[in-house]
Amino acid sequence: MESALRMLVVHAHPDDEASKGAGTVARYHEEGVRSVLVCCTGGEAGDILNPAMDRPEVRDNLAEVRRQELDRSAEIIGYDRVVMLGYRDSGMPDMPENAHPDAFANAPLDEAVERLVAIIRDERPQVIVTYSDHQKGYLHPDHLRVNDITVPAFDAAGDPERFPDAGEPWQPSKLYYVAWSLERLLKTHKACLEVNGESPFSEEFLDRESEDHLITTKVEVERFWDNRCDALLAHATQVDPNEGFWFPLPRDVAAKVYPWDDYELAKSLVETELPEEDLFAGIADRPMSEVGA
Repeated sequence: MESALRMLVVHAHPDDEASKGAGTVARYHEEGVRSVLVCCTGGEAGDILNPAMDRPEVRDNLAEVRRQELDRSAEIIGYDRVVMLGYRDSGMPDMPENAHPDAFANAPLDEAVERLVAIIRDERPQVIVTYSDHQKGYLHPDHLRVNDITVPAFDAAGDPERFPDAGEPWQPSKLYYVAWSLERLLKTHKACLEVNGESPFSEEFLDRESEDHLITTKVEVERFWDNRCDALLAHATQVDPNEGFWFPLPRDVAAKVYPWDDYELAKSLVETELPEEDLFAGIADRPMSEVGA
C-alpha cells in the first residue's frame, strides 16, 4: 500500500547505501514509504576489492560498472529513485583524485547545496538521513562533505529566499545521522568467537571510543537482513563474498545478533519522544496537511 510518507537518504559513493541503513529502507519500502537515494559521487576512485572482478574491462570502465552495481543494489533494497548529484569521487586526501577540479570535496559549497535542495523540493520528504557531523573512524573527504551539504540543505529547502530557481520551497521535518554502534561490533565479535572460534575484528579495531549514547532511534530490521547482504553483494567490485568483515556469520545468526539499524536524531521540527523506534515518529500519526509543515 502506497504511503504519503517519504524519505530521502544522502550517501557519498555507490555501496554506501548497502552498508548503512539498507534494512531500514527495505522495511519502509514494504510499508509503502517512498524512498529516494542521492548518491553524491560515482565512486571512480574506489579500489577493486574483489579479486574476481579485477579485470581490465572492469578497471577501464569502473564508473559505469559501479553505476550498474548501484542500480542493482538500490533495486534490491527497495529505493524508488536513485539520483546522482553529479560529482567525481574525491579519493582520500593523499590520492591524486583529491585534487581533481570535479571532485566532490572541491565543489563550491553553495553549488552542491543547491543541487541537493532542488532534489529535496522535488521529492518533498519528511525525513532526511545523512552522515554525522562528528565522524571519527573513516575520514573520507566525500563522507565529510555529505554532512557539509545536507545540514544546510535541510534548512534551505524550506526557505523561499534561498535558491529560488531550485523549485517550490519544502521544509523536511526530521534530519537523522546514520550510526554504527560499538554495541553492534562487540556483539558481532562475541558471536563470531562463539560460532566460528575466531573473529575478523582485531582488538585494535574494537578499541574505539563509543558514541552509542548519541543513538536516539533504533529501527528493527531483522527480517530485512537478506536485503542488506544481497545489496552488498551487488557491488561485486567492492565486496568480496568470501571476505569476513561484511559476512562474518551465517545470515540467520547475524540477523538476530543485532537486529536494528541505529540513528541519531540531529534535528526535528515535530514533537517526538526519545528513544524512538521509527524515523517517522511524530509524523506518521499527524494529519497529512501538517506533515512537512
